[in-house]
Formats: sequence, structure tokens, C-alpha cells
Amino acid sequence: MTTRIFVPRDAAARAVGADRVADALLAEAGRRKLDVTLVRTGSRGLFWLEPMIEVETPAGRIAYGPVKASDVPALLEAGLMQGSAHALRVGRPEEIPFLQRQTRITFARCGIVDPLSLDDYRAHGGYRGEARARELGPAGTIEEVAASGLRGRGGAGFPAGIKWKTAADAAADRKYIVCNADEGDSGTYADRMLMEGDPFSVIEGMTIAGYAVGAGKGYIYIRSEYPDAIRTMEQAIVVARNAGWLEAFELEIRVGAGAYVCGEETALLESIEGRRGQVRAKPPLPAHRGLFGRPTVINNLVTLATVPAILADGAKAYAAFGVGRSRGTMPIQIAGNVRHGGLFEAPFGLTLGEIVEQIGGGTRSGRPVRAVQVGGPLGAYFPRALFDTPFDYEAYTARDGLIGHGGVVVFDDSVDMARQARFALEFCGIESCGKCTPCRIGSVRGVETIDRVIAGDHRDANLALIEDLCQTLKFGSLCALGGFTPYPVMSAIRHFPEDFGRPRRVAA
Repeated sequence: MTTRIFVPRDAAARAVGADRVADALLAEAGRRKLDVTLVRTGSRGLFWLEPMIEVETPAGRIAYGPVKASDVPALLEAGLMQGSAHALRVGRPEEIPFLQRQTRITFARCGIVDPLSLDDYRAHGGYRGEARARELGPAGTIEEVAASGLRGRGGAGFPAGIKWKTAADAAADRKYIVCNADEGDSGTYADRMLMEGDPFSVIEGMTIAGYAVGAGKGYIYIRSEYPDAIRTMEQAIVVARNAGWLEAFELEIRVGAGAYVCGEETALLESIEGRRGQVRAKPPLPAHRGLFGRPTVINNLVTLATVPAILADGAKAYAAFGVGRSRGTMPIQIAGNVRHGGLFEAPFGLTLGEIVEQIGGGTRSGRPVRAVQVGGPLGAYFPRALFDTPFDYEAYTARDGLIGHGGVVVFDDSVDMARQARFALEFCGIESCGKCTPCRIGSVRGVETIDRVIAGDHRDANLALIEDLCQTLKFGSLCALGGFTPYPVMSAIRHFPEDFGRPRRVAA
């Protein structure tokens, strides 16, 4: 009887030796004449256990991790094929607390299926969403997406249903769907995990969007730093096309050259059209006049990959999760100096403290948590005093923060927050497209000014200048790159004044 062993092909697992483990398993099984089938899956997202391998047993899958190639002989000797005891055995994956606490909707198949098997995809609920969309019709499909409360998971949080309806109502000879997979925020990897672990969910989501708004072609814009994701998506498109799933919808991949600003939707459109990635002024909105001057729906990859599940199970089921106007689930990506880094999909509403200390397990260094940056390099730094903040769009906005793409980066008490503020300004200067003056010039002047603060040169006057500069960046920039840079800078100054040579205020 053949035993199936699952080894992730996800880039994070490969970076720590998953390919070597797979090779060792095949070689050792051959030497021992064991009947083994190796299945390369995506990752479940428990990065501290990677490479985490799983063996199929009558009692279900049993996981072991982190496994090195040198561990394979001892694992087989101990009874890996039967899921037997070993120091690396972590048991049934679903019972691992990190996974057990999750509500996996968008990532339900990630780490479970063979990413390039349509049979696997369909066996785990794939293409149920598209079938229901055909039953509802284009207008009904848009209404269902709107009723679910799904908002853009790329950072802006704009309601997906409104964007789709706007494009659907626009008159044009052609329309487009663009999937923004230019995942450039620090500490984020949800897009990459889906592309490498469940690419058909992206394809199905884009196909549904195309049907709903009347678009016949879609583009997936992927950053060049994701070679594994690009390769898997290309292969998945071929598989879907050969199976007849793309007969009415043409799909093409475009690879970006690594510019952070191309994560902004209009700069992304410029790049797809073959021009330098510079931000366009709005209006017109892309839903009215976007790619090649035609109505275009631009959604983040996680947004589109969530659509099939919403259609399959109904808008009410999805909207039942979350809090306030933040409905459904969010893939929270925990990174930085943290014990249990990984992807945690959960309904909106968890507090920041729960995410960092209970789910993330505190710092990997063992030192106290001092700051947490949520929302990528342009997100605010939150101190422990704000750990009661619920993870939802409005709660973060109320505290001058951003959820962004869901990245959570943890810092211990050795971090220098003045240096972090400087990095934000430097990052803005390096990544600016150069089109607007506040971003192009303001970021450079900001670095010069904060260097004077760090050197102790007229500290108060220069801090006042930085605050004034941040106001100009926030309200005068064309896009969020310059407009959001003040979040990390001002939050660092406000919450960690001692790192800028100012006394900390003690609450009465």
C-alpha cells in the first residue's frame, strides 16, 4: 500500500531545506524499498516548524517539524510511515494550537492540496463559487460580493462590491480585471503563499470578477522577487486553460521590476502598459478609465482569492465573521522578533496583544516587546499601551494606524525608534516615483532633519520641522507612499519620545 508524504514547496519552507528533505525522503525510501508517494504542497504557515512534513495515516495526517534532511533516516526508523512517536512529531496539524484557533476560509486549502492538481482543488471545494456565480448572474454576483462586506485586503479597505459595480456600470468595448500581487510590505507573505499553495483560487476569483463586470481579460501583476510564485501561477494557468476553465476569460502574468510604488494601483497600470511606474492623478478612477483607458477592476490577490468561498457558501456566512464594518477574516502575517511567526487567518476583532503575545508567543529573543508595526513599512508603531486595539480598519484608523495588508512586525526593547523613524523617511525617498514634490523632496529633507535630531542638533526645533513636513507629506502627496510615511515617523516620536531625546510623559 502506497503511503503519501507531504512536503511543502512554499518558498519559506524551501529556504530552510524543504527540497533537501524531499530528496532525502525519496532516496531513503528507495533504499529501504518503501512504497512512498511524495506530494509537494504549499505551506500551512507555521514558519517556526518549517520544513513541516506530514504523513497520511488511517488516523489522518500526522505532522513532524522542523525536519532536516539528516533527520529522515531516524524518522523512518522510528515509524514515520505509521505516524509513530518521535521528538519532532507535532501530531495532527489541525490540533496544533496555532492552527486550531484559526478560521481558515481564504487559506482553507493552503498546505493541504497539491497546488497544481485541479482534481485536488475541486475535491476541496474549488469551482463551487464560479458555478454559483453563473446561477446568480452578473448583477446577482456583484450583489453577493457587496453583501459579504468584503473590503480590499491590500491595504485601502475599499468595499469590493462597490468597485465591481462601478466597473460593471461603465460603458466600454473592453474591460479588464487586474490582480495586484505586488506584495512589497515588510513582514507580508499572504499573496505569495496563495500563489504557491492554492493558485486556482486566484484564477477562479478573477474568472468570477470577469464574469460579473463583463471583462474578457485579466492580468496578474507579480513582483520579480517571487520566482516560485511566478512559476506556479504560470503552470496553474496552463492547467486551467487545458481543462477548459479559461475559455471565456484570457489570463496573463506581468512581472514587475521591484518598485514598491507599483503596488499603488495606478502606478501598477502604468507598469503593465509598459511605462515607468508612476502614479496617475485621480479622477478618473481605474473603474472608469484604467488599463489601456478601459474600465478596470484592480483588487489585491487575497481579495480575489476570497471571492470563490464567498460565492460558494453565501455572503451571510462570510459576513457573520468580524466586527463593525470589518467583515470576514483577515490573513494576519506575524513576523519580526517573534517566537511563532506565520500566517494566522482569523475574523477581525482580535486585539493586538492577543496576536503578539498569545498567538505569536512573544519575542524570539525572550526580551520584552517594545513596539509592533502593523501595516508594512508605512504603518504606525504601536507601544504596549495600545495592545488593546482590536484588529479592524476603523479601530486602527481611530488610533492613527493602518491595517494595510495585515503584516505585524514585532520589535523587542533593543530597538532604536529614532532609527526606525529615519528608515521610514529613507524608504520613502528611495521608493518614490518622483512625480510629486512632497514625496520626492520631502522624504530626503526628512532624513536630513531627523539626522540632526539624532545628533542632538537643535532637537526641539528640528522635531517641530519634521512634524510640519509630515503634515505636508500626508495631505500633499499624490498617493499613499508619501501620504502614509508620516504614520511610522509620527507614531515613533509620539509613543517613544525618549529615543528622540525627549522625556516620556507619565500618565497621572
